Amino acid sequence: MSLPAARLGLHALPPVEERAALPAGFAAGAATAGIKASGRPDLAVVSVTTPRPAAAAATFTTNLLAAAPVRLSRANLSASGGRTRGVLVTSGCANAATGPAGEADQARVGETLAAALGCPPAETLLAATGIIGPRLPVARIEAAIRGLVPAGLTTAEAGLEAAAGAIMTTDTRVKLATTTIALPTDDGSLRQVRVSGFAKGVGMIHPRMATLIAVVLTDAAAPPELLSGLLGEAVGATFDQLSVDGDTSTNDTVVLLASGASETLPLRTTGQERASFAAALAAVCRSLARQQAADGEGATTLLTCRTAGAADLVDARAVARAVVSSTLVKAAVHGRDPNWGRIASAAGAARRPDGTAVALDPQRLAIILAGRPVFGAGGPLPFEREAVAAAMAAPELVVELDLGQGEAVAEAWGCDLSEAYVHENAAYST
Repeated sequence: MSLPAARLGLHALPPVEERAALPAGFAAGAATAGIKASGRPDLAVVSVTTPRPAAAAATFTTNLLAAAPVRLSRANLSASGGRTRGVLVTSGCANAATGPAGEADQARVGETLAAALGCPPAETLLAATGIIGPRLPVARIEAAIRGLVPAGLTTAEAGLEAAAGAIMTTDTRVKLATTTIALPTDDGSLRQVRVSGFAKGVGMIHPRMATLIAVVLTDAAAPPELLSGLLGEAVGATFDQLSVDGDTSTNDTVVLLASGASETLPLRTTGQERASFAAALAAVCRSLARQQAADGEGATTLLTCRTAGAADLVDARAVARAVVSSTLVKAAVHGRDPNWGRIASAAGAARRPDGTAVALDPQRLAIILAGRPVFGAGGPLPFEREAVAAAMAAPELVVELDLGQGEAVAEAWGCDLSEAYVHENAAYST
């Protein structure tokens, strides 16, 4: 028994492939700047190859200790009117809590990227991930940029895959997602439009307004203000519903670029075309968020919580996120313990963003664990404990809750909490 896909709205999302595929109008690549002690690639660039800059939108961390690249990208996005020529992501140094010197370092890196791209500094976006506190090795980064841009960038899939690999820190694998939809052209015919993304982040993941680092690209045409609304909707339903360890990064950044190279009609604020693109964007972001949760530091199980029957969308999201964020639930998942009481407790403690309680009546609450009803009508239901425990050993565990209050639905993703997480973060300096 489980909640039907149609009720959750999952049937409306297009299929997604977890592979590299660059939409038209972009080139990508990676280089080694010597930021990471491992000597692995640690600098990624995505450039816009169309005559005009791409339309751009972004969401950023709400952490008050926002890193220098976050503050600079916010300013650039405003100054450029939502237009950009390229995105740079460096990995291994967050450039957070580095004071005025760190701000100057980041500005210098941005100016070097702009010179290589042949655009004003305001038409660049920058992101960084890694250890908080150290300064950027600016000279080495500048040399890597000059060696990579533009000659080392490519429109081949290998360029995007290299970029996805270069931004990893404690990740064990790249996170890539792509899908296509058909949008109309000016002659009335339909043309395939691609939406692709890559992301990193498996620790310090509990975003509010963004998620670690993610870059989403499309060859659709859309004005920046429309992209901003679309990205906000997608992030709210996906990345904001992701939690590995309850910590919100100083560097969370999600960027969306639209090159317009498909030469389809520009998206409008209403209509079927907007709805189709919104579904494609949500599908790519959902895939990336799930990949991040599955690769959580020390994780052995992807934890998915689906809520239905909530009074409104805010309640649905709050309950789902409370369950995947619960340390006790995470520990029970790791121990293959079908402890539905921890799930019920987490749901009952869920709070809306304003701090008020969600609408939840224990007499109406139903809980389904690994496809087996375990709680309903205010009390426990009989179930085969050994069978559920065995089902919890699967790579993904799905927890479903029906609140019986309305029609709103949501999803959230997390992972189990293992000894390996503690060992890794005891050894890794953040």
